[in-house]
Amino acid sequence: MNKVILMGRLTRDPEVRYSAGENAMAIARFTLAVDRRFRRDGEATADFISCVAFGRSAEFAEKYFRQGLKIVVSGRIQTGSYTNREGQKVYTTEVVVEEQEFAESKAASDSYAASRPQQNAAPSMPAPGAASAGGFMNIPDGIDEELPFN
Repeated sequence: MNKVILMGRLTRDPEVRYSAGENAMAIARFTLAVDRRFRRDGEATADFISCVAFGRSAEFAEKYFRQGLKIVVSGRIQTGSYTNREGQKVYTTEVVVEEQEFAESKAASDSYAASRPQQNAAPSMPAPGAASAGGFMNIPDGIDEELPFN
């Protein structure tokens, strides 16, 4: 089975193109900055994962997705290769998006965007605990015994 689920922030606005021909299809490419679970030397680290969406998903991304927005995507990993102009073989890996959705409220997204200085570099992730402002409920104390993933 080839299934991927990612949650992260867009490093920039999606790049959208349309295929040629009678039935032109939207193709959106974007990169997600996905936090790693463990920190190295107390410093947050992230993986930058290339994603591609087609058709209606690409049109949705073009209309609603912006740099810094936290989203969840699910899809499949696709690998490929090509030979560049220098004659070297280049290998590619990307996630082909099958489903996508917002991972935080509009207010939390706007708040995150307002707190970020304008820059061209990829945004860093907010501090742990800030996610509770994104509309997710905190787990109450004493419920740990009932959770299946302790």
